[in-house]
Amino acid sequence: MNLKSSTALVTGGAVRIGRAIGEALADRGCNVVVHYNRSAAPAKLLCLDLARKGVRAFAVQGDLGTAAGCERVLREARRKAGMVNILINNASVFHKDTLSSMTEKKLLLELRINLVAPVVLTQAFARATVNGRVVNLLDRRIAGNDPTCVPYLLSKKMLAEFTRSAALELAPRITVNGVAPGAILPPPGKEPQRVRELAGQSPLKRQCTPEEVAAAVVFLLESDAITGQILFVDGGQNLLA
Repeated sequence: MNLKSSTALVTGGAVRIGRAIGEALADRGCNVVVHYNRSAAPAKLLCLDLARKGVRAFAVQGDLGTAAGCERVLREARRKAGMVNILINNASVFHKDTLSSMTEKKLLLELRINLVAPVVLTQAFARATVNGRVVNLLDRRIAGNDPTCVPYLLSKKMLAEFTRSAALELAPRITVNGVAPGAILPPPGKEPQRVRELAGQSPLKRQCTPEEVAAAVVFLLESDAITGQILFVDGGQNLLA
């Protein structure tokens, strides 16, 4: 795929890894639709920064908690940009809940944003796109088990399976792949050193960056012969799962 003539919708694209993905795409000449829910100011600032790179950038607000909301976001993205042939399902929520502490409400919240939203967006994207690319942001935890975040882990493991299933059904016109980062950025208000300690051992003994995750996304978008694959960007942590 020639990214220079493409337009990507990045969900949760205003901050953190989503922002890095948008910047990497713009560096390749790709137009970017930055989806956000509450991060209005960062989304608009990012669009200004991306426009300085010589691409078109648009901000689209939307709640991905319902199917109607997901479809509205894609519809609005197409209205503003005119074409969307890349979908990056990056938006997610994360909470620490064990089997004992989780509730039905907490489970459904994680499933709606982390699994159902990417599925519904991919369905709508496939109906409206002749040829395109989908990349789902996963988590290196899918290689093992983490009892401290059961709803989140379930949602990401199911999204990984959906990635493979969708790749089969949508081939050859649309590729579907995944990127599974390790501990990249600390949650707001947390110390980076403490996050590295909690993340566990890394065979490469280094913490990966948002830019490295974005580079993996770009690689998959530009690869015509890859679909249904998941790239781990985690310093090899998945090998220890």
